[in-house]
Amino acid sequence: MYQSGINDKAVETFAAGERERFLQRNPKSVKLAKRARKSLFGGVPMHWMSDWSMPSSLFVSHAKGARFHDVDGHAYIDFCLGDTGSMFGHSPDPIAKAIAEQGANGLTTMLPGEDAIIAGELLAERFGLPFWQVATTATDANRFVIRWARAITNRKVLLVFDGCYHGTVDDVMVRCKEGRTVHRGGLIGQARNLAKTSRAVPFNDVAALQAALAQGDVAAILCEPAMTNIGMVLPEPGFMDKVRELSKQYGSLLIIDETHTISTGPGGCTRAWNLKPDFITLGKPIAGGVPCSVYGCSHEMAQAMRLAQQHASETSSGHGHSGMGTTLSANALAMHCMRVNLEQVMTPAAYEHMLPLAARLAAGLRGLIGKHGLNWSVTELGARCEFQFCATSPKTGAEAEAAFHDSLQMALHLYLINRGILITPFHNMTLCCPDTTAADVDTLLATLDEGLSELLAIPGARG
Repeated sequence: MYQSGINDKAVETFAAGERERFLQRNPKSVKLAKRARKSLFGGVPMHWMSDWSMPSSLFVSHAKGARFHDVDGHAYIDFCLGDTGSMFGHSPDPIAKAIAEQGANGLTTMLPGEDAIIAGELLAERFGLPFWQVATTATDANRFVIRWARAITNRKVLLVFDGCYHGTVDDVMVRCKEGRTVHRGGLIGQARNLAKTSRAVPFNDVAALQAALAQGDVAAILCEPAMTNIGMVLPEPGFMDKVRELSKQYGSLLIIDETHTISTGPGGCTRAWNLKPDFITLGKPIAGGVPCSVYGCSHEMAQAMRLAQQHASETSSGHGHSGMGTTLSANALAMHCMRVNLEQVMTPAAYEHMLPLAARLAAGLRGLIGKHGLNWSVTELGARCEFQFCATSPKTGAEAEAAFHDSLQMALHLYLINRGILITPFHNMTLCCPDTTAADVDTLLATLDEGLSELLAIPGARG
């Protein structure tokens, strides 16, 4: 029995009608999907694009603000927003202008411009960490910081929380099962045993965290201040303070990954909760949707990085930073867009619009859950909220995973898609952007209300 309290047979009946509706509604997308299978592996340019709830890929024509349009001419209210990549809306006017400006002035040169300095100054002011480096994806930023942490501490083990999300870094592809660190399910092509140099413990479990750190071999804790990918899991009061305290006690560094939790405010949880990390990483929305990521560090870490470089140069023929950086990292286009994004788009005023709308949506979701007598919960983090198929918001990744009801989630998502609304796939998460309106929020709530009413009207749906 699923925690959702909804019978899978009723879900399948509900979903079958929605799949047929999608196919009838989207003939051009269906035709393109058939064509794509002849040249693209799996029929999509990136494999997870085929993991949505649709029976055939949905092809986008164009996107702007809180809307996108498909090739069949349907408009959608977008609460997914590229899973945070377009957190501030699709093609904000300042970013579109910045792309055009830089497009005529060079895209990549392997040399810095003034944009890089201004972006670094803005990042330091916003997040409270003085020194910054630029990469292309949050995965890269995390990979590079993990290297720095191991070099600085001369330790090998990375500690992560069970169910974490830090991109596709090899070291984080682990789970905690019955107190043991094991490979994440579905991991293919892995050549080494990650459990030898990575350790996973449950989120919000201080005792497990301390036991893992007490072994004295942990280079760094890499964590989201609130988990966001296995289902949203918020820290218990005082937990992040304890993470900082224990990391210092046992000589481990603290890396905060704000790639999703930047939804909290202009300085993320780092500034809002005064987290004081050694390093911070951030990707996806930092350049307004243009691929770019950053990592920042404290004065102490900057000095330790210089010493690590010096040691590497003295003990080998290398220059002390092998394995970090790609040719397109910090390219001129990304730097110009990041500067403009920080100055004009990712502003306190934007959050002042986004946060109340997300709160309105969360309150509305709780109202729907109560109206339909469902034993579900809602979790909020700034501009982001999620409804989960469990009675209370989960405290660990394992609890969040236990509440999954994949077929139900996908059926509800497809119902929304068929009526012009997109939320984040793989779980029930939403984002509000500066172009989202109260009417958009109310439309999502009203449509979900109708969908739940139809589903629950199917005989035997409950139980």
